[in-house]
Amino acid sequence: MQGEVICQVQDRSESPGRLGETTVLRPNQIHHFFFLPLREQPIYSTRAHVFQIDPSTKKNWVPTSKHAVTVSYFYDSTRNVYRIISLDGSKAIINSTITPNMTFTKTSQKFGQWADSRANTVYGLGFSSEHHLVKFAEKFQEFKEAARIAKEKSQEKMELTSTPSQESTAGDIQSPLTPESINGTDDERATPDVTQNSEPRAEPTQNALPFTHSSTISKHWEAELAALKGNNAKLTAALLESTANVKQWKQQLAAYQEEAERLHKRVTELECMSGQANVIKSHKTELNQTIEELESTLKMKEEEIERLKEEMENARQLQAQRDTLTKKLQETETRNKDLELQLAELEQRLEKSQTEQEAFRKNLKTLLEILDGKIFELTELRDNLAKLIECS
Repeated sequence: MQGEVICQVQDRSESPGRLGETTVLRPNQIHHFFFLPLREQPIYSTRAHVFQIDPSTKKNWVPTSKHAVTVSYFYDSTRNVYRIISLDGSKAIINSTITPNMTFTKTSQKFGQWADSRANTVYGLGFSSEHHLVKFAEKFQEFKEAARIAKEKSQEKMELTSTPSQESTAGDIQSPLTPESINGTDDERATPDVTQNSEPRAEPTQNALPFTHSSTISKHWEAELAALKGNNAKLTAALLESTANVKQWKQQLAAYQEEAERLHKRVTELECMSGQANVIKSHKTELNQTIEELESTLKMKEEEIERLKEEMENARQLQAQRDTLTKKLQETETRNKDLELQLAELEQRLEKSQTEQEAFRKNLKTLLEILDGKIFELTELRDNLAKLIECS
Protein backbone atom coordinates (compact mmCIF):
# COMPACT_ATOMS: atom_id res chain seq x y z
CA MET A 1 0.00 0.00 0.00
CA GLN A 2 1.42 3.34 -1.03
CA GLY A 3 1.21 6.68 0.77
CA GLU A 4 3.44 8.51 3.21
CA VAL A 5 3.33 7.36 6.83
CA ILE A 6 3.32 10.26 9.28
CA CYS A 7 4.52 9.19 12.76
CA GLN A 8 2.85 10.63 15.85
CA VAL A 9 4.96 11.44 18.95
CA GLN A 10 3.03 10.51 22.07
CA ASP A 11 3.45 12.30 25.39
CA ARG A 12 1.61 12.42 28.71
CA SER A 13 0.10 15.35 30.55
CA GLU A 14 -1.96 16.11 33.60
CA SER A 15 -4.98 17.14 31.55
CA PRO A 16 -7.72 14.66 30.58
CA GLY A 17 -6.19 14.34 27.10
CA ARG A 18 -2.98 13.21 25.51
CA LEU A 19 -1.89 13.87 21.97
CA GLY A 20 1.15 13.90 19.71
CA GLU A 21 2.59 16.29 17.23
CA THR A 22 0.10 18.01 14.93
CA THR A 23 0.16 17.05 11.27
CA VAL A 24 -1.61 18.38 8.18
CA LEU A 25 -3.01 15.57 6.06
CA ARG A 26 -2.54 15.36 2.32
CA PRO A 27 -5.78 14.79 0.33
CA ASN A 28 -4.15 12.32 -2.04
CA GLN A 29 -3.23 10.04 0.88
CA ILE A 30 -6.80 9.39 2.03
CA HIS A 31 -8.09 9.30 -1.53
CA HIS A 32 -5.58 6.62 -2.49
CA PHE A 33 -6.08 4.55 0.65
CA PHE A 34 -9.88 4.31 0.64
CA PHE A 35 -10.36 4.02 -3.12
CA LEU A 36 -13.10 6.67 -3.01
CA PRO A 37 -13.64 9.78 -5.16
CA LEU A 38 -12.33 12.65 -3.05
CA ARG A 39 -15.25 14.82 -2.00
CA GLU A 40 -14.31 15.92 1.52
CA GLN A 41 -10.72 17.10 1.88
CA PRO A 42 -8.76 16.95 5.17
CA ILE A 43 -7.56 20.42 6.11
CA TYR A 44 -6.03 20.09 9.57
CA SER A 45 -5.40 17.18 11.92
CA THR A 46 -4.19 16.74 15.50
CA ARG A 47 -4.37 14.14 18.27
CA ALA A 48 -6.35 14.36 21.50
CA HIS A 49 -8.42 12.40 23.99
CA VAL A 50 -12.13 12.60 23.10
CA PHE A 51 -14.92 13.01 25.67
CA GLN A 52 -18.70 13.45 25.54
CA ILE A 53 -21.01 14.87 28.16
CA ASP A 54 -22.96 12.29 30.15
CA PRO A 55 -26.50 12.37 28.63
CA SER A 56 -28.08 11.51 31.99
CA THR A 57 -26.36 14.05 34.27
CA LYS A 58 -25.27 16.65 31.68
CA LYS A 59 -22.34 17.36 34.03
CA ASN A 60 -19.81 14.54 33.97
CA TRP A 61 -17.48 13.76 31.06
CA VAL A 62 -17.51 10.26 29.58
CA PRO A 63 -14.32 9.23 27.68
CA THR A 64 -15.09 7.85 24.21
CA SER A 65 -11.51 6.82 23.37
CA LYS A 66 -9.08 4.70 25.38
CA HIS A 67 -6.09 6.65 24.09
CA ALA A 68 -5.28 9.73 22.03
CA VAL A 69 -6.88 9.55 18.57
CA THR A 70 -6.72 11.67 15.43
CA VAL A 71 -9.19 14.57 15.26
CA SER A 72 -9.45 16.15 11.79
CA TYR A 73 -11.17 19.10 10.11
CA PHE A 74 -12.70 18.16 6.74
CA TYR A 75 -14.05 20.42 3.99
CA ASP A 76 -16.82 19.29 1.62
CA SER A 77 -16.30 21.38 -1.52
CA THR A 78 -19.59 20.16 -3.04
CA ARG A 79 -21.82 21.28 -0.20
CA ASN A 80 -19.38 23.95 1.08
CA VAL A 81 -19.46 22.71 4.68
CA TYR A 82 -16.82 22.01 7.34
CA ARG A 83 -16.87 19.00 9.62
CA ILE A 84 -14.89 17.64 12.60
CA ILE A 85 -14.39 13.87 12.31
CA SER A 86 -12.57 11.38 14.55
CA LEU A 87 -12.44 7.59 14.60
CA ASP A 88 -11.38 5.09 17.26
CA GLY A 89 -10.59 2.05 15.11
CA SER A 90 -13.65 1.65 12.87
CA LYS A 91 -16.02 3.49 15.26
CA ALA A 92 -16.89 7.13 14.60
CA ILE A 93 -16.65 9.00 17.92
CA ILE A 94 -16.91 12.53 16.44
CA ASN A 95 -18.97 13.54 13.38
CA SER A 96 -19.84 17.20 13.92
CA THR A 97 -20.74 19.74 11.21
CA ILE A 98 -19.50 23.26 12.04
CA THR A 99 -22.26 25.88 12.02
CA PRO A 100 -22.01 29.68 12.52
CA ASN A 101 -23.72 29.51 15.92
CA MET A 102 -21.21 27.04 17.41
CA THR A 103 -18.64 28.18 19.99
CA PHE A 104 -15.44 26.43 21.06
CA THR A 105 -14.75 27.12 24.75
CA LYS A 106 -11.37 26.61 26.47
CA THR A 107 -12.23 25.43 29.97
CA SER A 108 -8.59 24.92 31.05
CA GLN A 109 -5.08 25.20 29.67
CA LYS A 110 -5.32 21.81 27.96
CA PHE A 111 -9.06 21.14 27.58
CA GLY A 112 -11.74 22.59 25.31
CA GLN A 113 -15.36 21.82 24.39
CA TRP A 114 -18.16 22.70 21.99
CA ALA A 115 -21.87 21.85 21.78
CA ASP A 116 -23.46 20.18 18.74
CA SER A 117 -27.23 20.67 18.68
CA ARG A 118 -27.66 18.29 15.74
CA ALA A 119 -25.95 15.44 17.61
CA ASN A 120 -27.61 16.59 20.87
CA THR A 121 -24.33 16.33 22.80
CA VAL A 122 -21.27 18.26 23.94
CA TYR A 123 -17.81 17.18 22.77
CA GLY A 124 -14.65 17.67 24.81
CA LEU A 125 -10.99 17.36 23.74
CA GLY A 126 -7.99 16.91 26.02
CA PHE A 127 -4.63 18.01 24.62
CA SER A 128 -1.07 17.49 25.82
CA SER A 129 -0.18 21.19 25.74
CA GLU A 130 -1.79 24.60 25.59
CA HIS A 131 -0.20 25.22 22.20
CA HIS A 132 -2.19 22.41 20.56
CA LEU A 133 -5.40 23.62 22.23
CA VAL A 134 -4.88 27.21 21.01
CA LYS A 135 -4.12 25.96 17.47
CA PHE A 136 -7.29 23.83 17.40
CA ALA A 137 -9.38 26.75 18.72
CA GLU A 138 -7.98 29.09 16.05
CA LYS A 139 -8.86 26.60 13.31
CA PHE A 140 -12.36 26.20 14.81
CA GLN A 141 -12.92 29.97 14.71
CA GLU A 142 -11.51 30.19 11.17
CA PHE A 143 -13.76 27.45 9.77
CA LYS A 144 -16.75 28.76 11.73
CA GLU A 145 -16.31 32.14 10.02
CA ALA A 146 -15.96 30.40 6.64
CA ALA A 147 -19.19 28.48 7.34
CA ARG A 148 -20.95 31.74 8.20
CA ILE A 149 -19.80 33.37 4.95
CA ALA A 150 -20.86 30.30 2.96
CA LYS A 151 -24.30 30.38 4.61
CA GLU A 152 -24.75 34.05 3.79
CA LYS A 153 -23.78 33.46 0.16
CA SER A 154 -26.19 30.53 -0.01
CA GLN A 155 -29.03 32.66 1.36
CA GLU A 156 -28.28 35.44 -1.15
CA LYS A 157 -28.26 32.87 -3.94
CA MET A 158 -31.61 31.47 -2.78
CA GLU A 159 -33.08 34.96 -2.85
CA LEU A 160 -31.91 35.53 -6.44
CA THR A 161 -33.30 32.29 -7.85
CA SER A 162 -36.46 30.36 -7.11
CA THR A 163 -35.10 26.94 -8.07
CA PRO A 164 -31.95 25.25 -6.80
CA SER A 165 -29.00 25.17 -9.18
CA GLN A 166 -27.94 22.04 -10.97
CA GLU A 167 -24.78 21.98 -8.92
CA SER A 168 -26.70 21.99 -5.64
CA THR A 169 -28.93 19.19 -6.87
CA ALA A 170 -25.93 17.13 -7.78
CA GLY A 171 -24.49 17.74 -4.33
CA ASP A 172 -27.72 16.52 -2.71
CA ILE A 173 -27.72 13.34 -4.76
CA GLN A 174 -24.25 12.34 -3.66
CA SER A 175 -24.07 10.54 -0.39
CA PRO A 176 -22.16 12.37 2.33
CA LEU A 177 -18.82 11.06 3.46
CA THR A 178 -19.52 8.31 5.93
CA PRO A 179 -17.49 8.04 9.12
CA GLU A 180 -16.31 4.59 8.09
CA SER A 181 -14.48 6.11 5.10
CA ILE A 182 -12.36 8.37 7.32
CA ASN A 183 -9.82 6.51 9.39
CA GLY A 184 -7.42 9.27 10.24
CA THR A 185 -3.92 9.70 8.88
CA ASP A 186 -1.57 7.05 7.57
CA ASP A 187 0.37 7.17 10.80
CA GLU A 188 -2.44 5.33 12.51
CA ARG A 189 -1.68 2.39 10.30
CA ALA A 190 1.53 2.16 12.09
CA THR A 191 1.67 0.53 15.53
CA PRO A 192 2.02 3.35 18.09
CA ASP A 193 -0.02 1.48 20.71
CA VAL A 194 2.30 -1.49 20.58
CA THR A 195 5.40 0.54 21.37
CA GLN A 196 3.59 2.84 23.75
CA ASN A 197 2.22 0.12 26.02
CA SER A 198 5.27 -2.12 26.03
CA GLU A 199 7.14 -2.28 29.35
CA PRO A 200 10.96 -2.07 29.58
CA ARG A 201 12.68 -5.41 29.94
CA ALA A 202 15.76 -6.31 31.96
CA GLU A 203 19.05 -6.91 30.14
CA PRO A 204 19.44 -10.64 29.27
CA THR A 205 22.40 -12.69 30.51
CA GLN A 206 24.84 -14.48 28.25
CA ASN A 207 23.19 -17.85 28.90
CA ALA A 208 19.87 -16.48 27.59
CA LEU A 209 21.23 -15.03 24.32
CA PRO A 210 19.38 -17.50 22.01
CA PHE A 211 16.10 -16.89 23.79
CA THR A 212 16.55 -13.08 23.71
CA HIS A 213 17.31 -13.10 20.00
CA SER A 214 14.22 -15.17 19.33
CA SER A 215 12.11 -12.85 21.51
CA THR A 216 13.30 -9.87 19.44
CA ILE A 217 12.22 -11.63 16.25
CA SER A 218 8.87 -12.47 17.84
CA LYS A 219 8.30 -8.83 18.85
CA HIS A 220 9.08 -7.73 15.30
CA TRP A 221 6.53 -10.12 13.81
CA GLU A 222 3.95 -9.19 16.46
CA ALA A 223 4.32 -5.51 15.55
CA GLU A 224 3.88 -6.30 11.86
CA LEU A 225 0.86 -8.48 12.62
CA ALA A 226 -0.74 -5.70 14.68
CA ALA A 227 -0.19 -3.26 11.82
CA LEU A 228 -1.69 -5.71 9.34
CA LYS A 229 -4.71 -6.26 11.58
CA GLY A 230 -5.34 -2.52 11.68
CA ASN A 231 -4.94 -2.26 7.91
CA ASN A 232 -7.24 -5.26 7.45
CA ALA A 233 -10.00 -3.60 9.50
CA LYS A 234 -9.72 -0.39 7.48
CA LEU A 235 -9.64 -2.30 4.19
CA THR A 236 -12.70 -4.29 5.23
CA ALA A 237 -14.62 -1.07 5.93
CA ALA A 238 -13.47 0.41 2.62
CA LEU A 239 -14.45 -2.76 0.73
CA LEU A 240 -17.90 -2.79 2.33
CA GLU A 241 -18.48 0.82 1.33
CA SER A 242 -17.10 0.15 -2.17
CA THR A 243 -19.51 -2.78 -2.53
CA ALA A 244 -22.41 -0.54 -1.48
CA ASN A 245 -21.30 2.09 -4.01
CA VAL A 246 -21.08 -0.55 -6.75
CA LYS A 247 -24.66 -1.63 -6.02
CA GLN A 248 -25.81 1.99 -6.10
CA TRP A 249 -24.01 2.59 -9.41
CA LYS A 250 -25.54 -0.53 -10.90
CA GLN A 251 -28.97 0.81 -9.99
CA GLN A 252 -28.06 4.15 -11.54
CA LEU A 253 -26.84 2.35 -14.68
CA ALA A 254 -30.13 0.49 -14.94
CA ALA A 255 -32.03 3.76 -14.52
CA TYR A 256 -29.89 5.41 -17.20
CA GLN A 257 -30.52 2.51 -19.57
CA GLU A 258 -34.26 2.74 -18.99
CA GLU A 259 -34.09 6.50 -19.56
CA ALA A 260 -32.12 5.93 -22.80
CA GLU A 261 -34.71 3.42 -24.06
CA ARG A 262 -37.52 5.81 -23.20
CA LEU A 263 -35.75 8.61 -25.04
CA HIS A 264 -35.23 6.38 -28.10
CA LYS A 265 -38.94 5.57 -28.11
CA ARG A 266 -39.73 9.25 -27.76
CA VAL A 267 -37.50 10.06 -30.74
CA THR A 268 -39.29 7.41 -32.82
CA GLU A 269 -42.67 8.82 -31.87
CA LEU A 270 -41.56 12.33 -32.77
CA GLU A 271 -40.26 11.15 -36.14
CA CYS A 272 -43.61 9.50 -36.90
CA MET A 273 -45.53 12.63 -36.13
CA SER A 274 -46.50 14.86 -39.06
CA GLY A 275 -46.02 18.59 -39.24
CA GLN A 276 -43.76 20.81 -37.21
CA ALA A 277 -40.68 19.21 -38.74
CA ASN A 278 -38.33 21.85 -37.40
CA VAL A 279 -39.61 21.41 -33.86
CA ILE A 280 -39.23 17.65 -34.13
CA LYS A 281 -35.68 18.00 -35.43
CA SER A 282 -34.73 20.30 -32.58
CA HIS A 283 -36.25 17.87 -30.06
CA LYS A 284 -34.40 15.03 -31.72
CA THR A 285 -31.09 16.90 -31.50
CA GLU A 286 -31.63 17.61 -27.82
CA LEU A 287 -32.60 14.03 -27.15
CA ASN A 288 -29.56 12.74 -29.02
CA GLN A 289 -27.32 15.00 -26.96
CA THR A 290 -28.97 13.73 -23.82
CA ILE A 291 -28.42 10.13 -24.97
CA GLU A 292 -24.77 10.86 -25.69
CA GLU A 293 -24.34 12.36 -22.23
CA LEU A 294 -25.99 9.33 -20.64
CA GLU A 295 -23.79 6.97 -22.62
CA SER A 296 -20.71 8.93 -21.53
CA THR A 297 -21.87 8.70 -17.93
CA LEU A 298 -22.45 4.95 -18.32
CA LYS A 299 -18.92 4.56 -19.69
CA MET A 300 -17.44 6.48 -16.76
CA LYS A 301 -19.35 4.35 -14.26
CA GLU A 302 -18.17 1.14 -15.96
CA GLU A 303 -14.56 2.36 -15.77
CA GLU A 304 -15.06 3.19 -12.09
CA ILE A 305 -16.41 -0.31 -11.45
CA GLU A 306 -13.37 -1.86 -13.17
CA ARG A 307 -11.06 0.25 -11.05
CA LEU A 308 -12.84 -0.83 -7.87
CA LYS A 309 -12.49 -4.47 -8.92
CA GLU A 310 -8.73 -4.02 -9.33
CA GLU A 311 -8.47 -2.39 -5.93
CA MET A 312 -10.49 -5.21 -4.32
CA GLU A 313 -8.03 -7.67 -5.87
CA ASN A 314 -5.17 -5.72 -4.30
CA ALA A 315 -6.96 -5.96 -0.95
CA ARG A 316 -7.19 -9.75 -1.35
CA GLN A 317 -3.44 -9.88 -2.00
CA LEU A 318 -2.83 -7.92 1.20
CA GLN A 319 -5.00 -10.43 3.05
CA ALA A 320 -2.86 -13.27 1.66
CA GLN A 321 0.30 -11.49 2.85
CA ARG A 322 -1.25 -11.12 6.29
CA ASP A 323 -1.99 -14.86 6.43
CA THR A 324 1.63 -15.62 5.46
CA LEU A 325 3.00 -13.39 8.19
CA THR A 326 0.63 -14.96 10.69
CA LYS A 327 1.97 -18.40 9.79
CA LYS A 328 5.56 -17.18 10.18
CA LEU A 329 4.71 -15.73 13.58
CA GLN A 330 3.28 -19.08 14.71
CA GLU A 331 6.45 -20.84 13.55
CA THR A 332 8.54 -18.30 15.48
CA GLU A 333 6.49 -18.88 18.63
CA THR A 334 6.99 -22.64 18.27
CA ARG A 335 10.73 -22.13 17.91
CA ASN A 336 10.72 -19.89 21.00
CA LYS A 337 9.09 -22.65 23.02
CA ASP A 338 11.72 -25.14 21.85
CA LEU A 339 14.51 -22.73 22.81
CA GLU A 340 12.93 -22.23 26.23
CA LEU A 341 12.88 -25.99 26.80
CA GLN A 342 16.53 -26.26 25.71
CA LEU A 343 17.49 -23.41 28.02
CA ALA A 344 15.71 -25.04 30.97
CA GLU A 345 17.49 -28.35 30.24
CA LEU A 346 20.88 -26.59 30.06
CA GLU A 347 20.21 -24.85 33.37
CA GLN A 348 19.40 -28.20 34.99
CA ARG A 349 22.59 -29.73 33.60
CA LEU A 350 24.63 -26.78 34.85
CA GLU A 351 23.12 -27.04 38.31
CA LYS A 352 23.78 -30.78 38.41
CA SER A 353 27.39 -30.25 37.26
CA GLN A 354 27.95 -27.62 39.94
CA THR A 355 26.60 -30.02 42.59
CA GLU A 356 28.91 -32.81 41.41
CA GLN A 357 31.91 -30.45 41.38
CA GLU A 358 31.14 -29.36 44.94
CA ALA A 359 30.97 -32.97 46.09
CA PHE A 360 34.23 -33.72 44.25
CA ARG A 361 35.93 -30.78 46.02
CA LYS A 362 34.79 -32.06 49.42
CA ASN A 363 36.08 -35.59 48.69
CA LEU A 364 39.38 -34.23 47.42
CA LYS A 365 39.78 -32.07 50.52
CA THR A 366 39.17 -35.13 52.72
CA LEU A 367 41.75 -37.13 50.78
CA LEU A 368 44.28 -34.30 51.13
CA GLU A 369 43.76 -34.25 54.89
CA ILE A 370 44.27 -38.03 55.08
CA LEU A 371 47.35 -37.76 52.84
CA ASP A 372 48.82 -35.04 55.10
CA GLY A 373 48.36 -37.32 58.12
CA LYS A 374 50.07 -40.23 56.36
CA ILE A 375 52.95 -38.00 55.26
CA PHE A 376 53.39 -36.78 58.85
CA GLU A 377 53.45 -40.39 60.14
CA LEU A 378 56.02 -41.38 57.49
CA THR A 379 58.15 -38.38 58.47
CA GLU A 380 58.13 -39.47 62.13
CA LEU A 381 58.94 -43.04 61.12
CA ARG A 382 61.89 -41.80 59.03
CA ASP A 383 63.19 -39.73 61.93
CA ASN A 384 62.94 -42.72 64.29
CA LEU A 385 64.77 -44.95 61.82
CA ALA A 386 67.47 -42.31 61.43
CA LYS A 387 67.92 -42.14 65.20
CA LEU A 388 68.16 -45.93 65.42
CA ILE A 389 70.85 -45.96 62.75
CA GLU A 390 72.81 -43.28 64.55
CA CYS A 391 72.55 -45.13 67.87
CA SER A 392 73.74 -48.38 66.34
